[in-house]
Amino acid sequence: MKIIVCIKQVLDTAAKIEIQGEKVVSPGSPFIMNPYDEFAVEEAVRIKAALPESEIIVFSMGPDSVKETLKRALAMGADQAVHLTDPLFEGLDNSLVAKILAKAIQKQSFDLVLCGRQAVDDDMAQVGPALAVLLEIPFITIVTQLQFSDNFQTADITRQVEGGSEVRKNMSLPFLVTCQKGLNEPRLPSLKGIMAAKKKEIQNLSASDLGLEEGLLNPRNNKLHEIKLSLPPERKKGIILEGSDEDIAKQLATIIREEEKII
Repeated sequence: MKIIVCIKQVLDTAAKIEIQGEKVVSPGSPFIMNPYDEFAVEEAVRIKAALPESEIIVFSMGPDSVKETLKRALAMGADQAVHLTDPLFEGLDNSLVAKILAKAIQKQSFDLVLCGRQAVDDDMAQVGPALAVLLEIPFITIVTQLQFSDNFQTADITRQVEGGSEVRKNMSLPFLVTCQKGLNEPRLPSLKGIMAAKKKEIQNLSASDLGLEEGLLNPRNNKLHEIKLSLPPERKKGIILEGSDEDIAKQLATIIREEEKII
């Protein structure tokens, strides 16, 4: 089985961020693999453990720093890595990102595509489904269990829905799933895996390598345009109301009416 995994590099979710020039920055904070994408890489490695002849190729787009995230995926057990890197890829929305990924993936044969549920930086959850449409394969989102048949030609897929879960039976390959927390527990790269990753090549692909025209890769072609970016307003400190129930009710009514202007 040939497994494609799409991953994204994001700021550490614990990082303190600032807005500078309509961009999110966090000087000195580390970049990490998007947490939902870790579930995708881990699932691919587990499938390969059950089906050793499988091959795992990870794809990621971004600046040179993305190589560190790709190396982590290789250390977890991926076989190959592809870095989509080009100044023309900057400032593009998810629809164009999906087109670029699709173009790169179509250079390979594949049986299964795994993505994270969403990226924790923009929370769009668009690239996975858009990629499946462009690859012309079925997709299932927010997957919490992937159970293959004995011959690995079909799978029963469980996905999270509000208030419970639903199961899609006998889903035939190829297909794409987006991975949700609960699918597995991502491993930490072992020393052996880290050393092995150093010997694995990371292939670089640019817009010209993919045959993409410069006119297509223009932020003006974005379907989503960012108008303004700002931090949420700081919350006021909490107030502890004291006194009898009647006094507290009066104080609360005063705050709601005079300070919050709700009534």
